[in-house]
Amino acid sequence: MKKILLSLCIWLVAIASQAQDNPDLGSWYMYFGNFRWKESPWAIHGEVQYRNHNILGDLEQLLLRTGLQYNLQDGSASFTLGYGNITSQPAGDSDLSIGESRIYQEAILRQKVYRVGLMHRFRYEQRWVDSSPFRTRFRYAIFVNVPLNSKELNEKGSWYIQVYDEIFINGETLDGLVEYFDRNRIYLGLGRRINPKLALQVGFMEQKTNRISKNQLQFSVFHQLYNR
Repeated sequence: MKKILLSLCIWLVAIASQAQDNPDLGSWYMYFGNFRWKESPWAIHGEVQYRNHNILGDLEQLLLRTGLQYNLQDGSASFTLGYGNITSQPAGDSDLSIGESRIYQEAILRQKVYRVGLMHRFRYEQRWVDSSPFRTRFRYAIFVNVPLNSKELNEKGSWYIQVYDEIFINGETLDGLVEYFDRNRIYLGLGRRINPKLALQVGFMEQKTNRISKNQLQFSVFHQLYNR
């Protein structure tokens, strides 16, 4: 297990060391919070994603998202209705900004196969983008979480590997302005469970559209809060 952790750390450090000289490598800094009433199935989800064309300083996108979430008692599924506000900018020194408001509906299904955790996320989005007609989008993602030094993913001090793949499909082509296939994201990361309510994760993602392929470093914080 120590050899696996060391190999992953060396791999991530090697990527980061080449980052500033690589115009095809960007970065995402992300916080995911979940405020849960302890005796209730209801929760409030919130997240902030600060995405850069480079490692830091050249804003690609600022994404703010929140939602009201309902959780099944056994933890096998959750359902969310939410809103997102997104500001996007092109690479370079341009001051051009594109705003977007988004409503979304989401279902998450969780499974466990031996020690491995599986999560399926289905999301449907309604999007209002500046200077663009109303559009919709379907998203499906599968997450695979593999614990390395513990039997349970939420144990304090546990290390884990996460792999995910997500596909985006547009609901319409806007008379040929866009295609049905929007993009695909594939990711490999290493996570550390600080305690049952807090986890840190770092990884590498490749994002592909019909026109471009972009690599991203990701730095994530996952935080569970309870109202006692």
